[in-house]
Amino acid sequence: MSLPEYLRAEAPQRVFAALPDARAVGGCVRDHLAGLAVHDLDMAAPFAPEVIAERLSAAGFRVFETGLKHGTVTALLDRHPIEVTSLRRDVTTDGRHAEVEWTTDWSEDAARRDFTINAMSMGADGVLHDSFGGQADLAARRVRFVGDADQRLREDYLRALRFFRFQARYGGDAPDAEAVRAITFAVPGLARLSAERVWSEIKRLMAAPDPRAALRLMAQTGVLPAVLPEAGDAARLDFAQARGASDVLLRLALLLPVGTDITALAARLRLSGEEVARLRALHAIHDAPAPAERDPDAIRRFTAAARQRSEAALPAEILLVAAAQHPAADYTGLLAVMPPGLGPAFPLQGRDALALGLPHGPRIGALLAAVRDWWLADGARAGHAACLEKLRQLALGGTS
Repeated sequence: MSLPEYLRAEAPQRVFAALPDARAVGGCVRDHLAGLAVHDLDMAAPFAPEVIAERLSAAGFRVFETGLKHGTVTALLDRHPIEVTSLRRDVTTDGRHAEVEWTTDWSEDAARRDFTINAMSMGADGVLHDSFGGQADLAARRVRFVGDADQRLREDYLRALRFFRFQARYGGDAPDAEAVRAITFAVPGLARLSAERVWSEIKRLMAAPDPRAALRLMAQTGVLPAVLPEAGDAARLDFAQARGASDVLLRLALLLPVGTDITALAARLRLSGEEVARLRALHAIHDAPAPAERDPDAIRRFTAAARQRSEAALPAEILLVAAAQHPAADYTGLLAVMPPGLGPAFPLQGRDALALGLPHGPRIGALLAAVRDWWLADGARAGHAACLEKLRQLALGGTS
């Protein structure tokens, strides 16, 4: 096998020169073989991390030793980072963290990795090293643990969540039976995982092109109720998938039934403030009065009302996707007649009332609310001029 283009670049070539016997490892090798773009370059070398750092510095890299205790340094050349890790073997594991020793044995290093498709490596000569059949598994769309699945999970229970993420991206219709059995048995160990790592894995799974099958498998094995007990049926994502909606928080919002305690969920998973705000906005759409008919006016009224409740100018298709949990709506029909682009936004603001000469005070809010009700009842069709005229009439005491 010839050396792939991503390893012919200056930065990896300098690593190869500075660290004889270094190899590209893990995801970059996997994705290249899968025909996908390589975004992150990870390499490994049979040297202690201090030696790796010293040699890369001498080769002109800026070296950051933030992961030194785990055997990893980050080497930066012209803003292109490469993580370079010492070969390792596990001394002790506790279900999440491992105490490691450095080794010069590539087989020992490969044997401690999670899945066969992540245990491949490639040196400067372009030779693929594949001790556990990862290339064949990749071609067969099979996500399989390296060696004994139970042992891999006892070493690190996060691998159970990682399995579903990789299954969503690289797996086929029939998941590896041994992996599923081992994960089902290992569910109690998930309680050892930190909230940050759980949310990180959930996010990465939700970002997959189509996470529905993996989520259903998570539910069947007991993993989903263990890490995300609020989640409903993965079929809730069908509408989103049909519209190509891939936003992670939107997909999460779809999984959450009406009435979910967003505050409690956010605290448990330690969502960021921005994530909480967006999830609240999306979840609030569930309270909008979803239409049960295909009438375009009803759809416009719904999208407008949902947009007001969400306090965000979201695309109309996202609003309908978020509303797809409402059991009364004919969502197939709604999809067929859903207008493209943004759902209508109420065209008036407080400054419009002030421009008419209305004084500051609560009457402005009441008048704008009345105009909004009229606008929604009319199918959210009226533009700025018509709404402004309606406001003027109401302010003057008119009824037309």
